[in-house]
Formats: sequence, structure tokens, C-alpha cells
Amino acid sequence: MLRRINEALPGLVFGILLYGVVLQLAGVWFVEDKLYYSIGLWYGIIIAVGMAINLATVIFDSVAMGDSKHANRIIIAKSLLRYAVVVILFFILGYFDFGSLLMAFLGVLGLKISAYLQPLLHKNK
Repeated sequence: MLRRINEALPGLVFGILLYGVVLQLAGVWFVEDKLYYSIGLWYGIIIAVGMAINLATVIFDSVAMGDSKHANRIIIAKSLLRYAVVVILFFILGYFDFGSLLMAFLGVLGLKISAYLQPLLHKNK
């Protein structure tokens, strides 16, 4: 299903999840509250996957639209909405304190890490 939206999306999501597993396995041994650490991390990873899927669908819809002025407005509006949702989700996590905000932030960075690793992971496909 993800490949229909964007050919690179399954690899991007896989990279985000792999990053989450690496952070989980590497860091959980060094913290006192393992559940707090894990909830924060996977909260961030889920947000990163959601952002990747949303970004891919916005790009797909904008390219299919054809009208570049209208497409640019849609891209900007949906990008601002995406970041507003992330801020709200982080606020909820911090307000209710059910997971580590630092690990949630590092989980969201999985989107960037996975995006930067895509050329290395898919050199000659």
C-alpha cells in the first residue's frame, strides 16, 4: 500500500522503525525507568512514521493536482498543519508525562535519519 503513494516510502518507514529498534536496544539498558523511556521513544517513532506518510501523500496529491500555485499553497498549509499536530502531540506527552519527551524527540528524528540513509541503503536498486 505504501509503495502506491511513493516508491521510496516503504524504505523510509522501514528505516524509521529500524532506527527505533536500534535506539530501544542500545538505550533501554542505561535508564532506570525502562517503560518511560520506551513509551517516549515509540511515541516519537509513531509520529515520525505518520509524518512520513503524510508528507508522501501531500507530495503525491500536489503533483497530481497540476496547478503549481494552488499546489504550493496546499503544500505549505499541510506542512504547517503537520507541524502543529506534532507540537500538540508533544504537548500532550509532556502534560500527561506518560513518556520521555527527549526520547520522543529522538524518535521523531528517526524521520531525518532514515531520509539521510536512503541513498546509502538503496544505491543500485
